[in-house]
This record gives sequence, structure tokens and C-alpha cells, in this order.
Amino acid sequence: MARTNKKERVFSAHEVANICGVVNQTAINWIDKGHLEAYTTPGGQYRVYADVLAKFLQKQGMRLPDELKQILAEQARIEQVLIVDDDNDFNDLVKQFLDKRYPDYKVNQAFDGYDAGKAISEFKPDVVLLDINLPGVDGFKLCRQIKSDDNLSRPIVITITGMADEGTREQALEAGADAFLQKPIDVESLPALIEELAENRATRRS
Repeated sequence: MARTNKKERVFSAHEVANICGVVNQTAINWIDKGHLEAYTTPGGQYRVYADVLAKFLQKQGMRLPDELKQILAEQARIEQVLIVDDDNDFNDLVKQFLDKRYPDYKVNQAFDGYDAGKAISEFKPDVVLLDINLPGVDGFKLCRQIKSDDNLSRPIVITITGMADEGTREQALEAGADAFLQKPIDVESLPALIEELAENRATRRS
């Protein structure tokens, strides 16, 4: 299925063949046999996403070309961050820290489920820091919705909670969360976590 995110780079079967050093028909055969995931354009042409191609090359033990590495790095770049937490003080603390650490980031805030839905639709965040214990909202369901929304660019979701049981962590990860943090969190550790998850997202290793 084609994605709707304009940041995502796609390759034709011919371009895939050139990158892999094979003839065009070989690339088409890989797609036809299900070895390489692709979608079909209205004109009947195959298209392969950069992250899918990278995963295929890695699985085959083939070198990633510099052009593909550059594209993946661009797709991993963080532009929009959304903090969803009804604790105003905590929400503001995280925003102030990220604003100072990453002045190029656009850090937005939501304090309830309704605001979160509006902000996700408007800003299409690359990273969502999600309190799964929002009043009146099923945080696990919201996490699943964010991760499955084709209008988003496979955002990183870091779930945050004050609950200290293993079951909550397992539920969050099963809902698609990329990471799980328990309050109180060390905001100084957020940059390393976000950067690691961003790199993983580029080639779907997360």
C-alpha cells in the first residue's frame, strides 16, 4: 500500500535493479515472488520505499549505497515533537528542555485526548511523548491509532506513565510503543533515546 507521507522516497524496479547490480527483470521477480515488498502505481508500475529496500539489502548481506544512506538519514530527521500529558508542570518541563536542546524542533503540547487528536492531525509529529494514563482516554488505544495512521510517517511513540507494574509496560509495547518510561523520568536521557529510535525507524529495525 502506498503511504501518504511526502517525505518518504520511493524507487522504481529499474532503480532497485541498478542499486543492487542486477537486471531489471530480477528486481521484478523479487517483487513478484514476495521477497521485496512493493506497491503498484495506478499505471501498474512497482514502487519500493527506501526503508524497505534498505531492509532487503541488509537481509541479503548487500552494501547500502551512499545515496540510500543519505535518504534514510533525511527520513529519520526529527522536525515535529508532540508532548501529550495532562500534568501541566511535567509537560512544560519537557517542552522547555527540548526547546533548549533542539532549537530546530517544533515542540507542541497537548494536555488531554481531544487536544492530542487535533495536534496529531495538524502537526503530524515525528515523535510523540504519550502519557498513557490520560483522564477519560484509553492511552493504549490512542497509541495503536497513532502507529497505524497511514497519514503519519510512522512516528516514534514513547509512552510515559506513573504506574510501576510490568503489565503496563507490556501493554504499551504491544500497542506499538517504541519505548516505555516510568515517571519520574530523567529528561537528560531523552535526546539519546529519541536519536536511537529515529535511527531505528529509518530502516524499520525498531
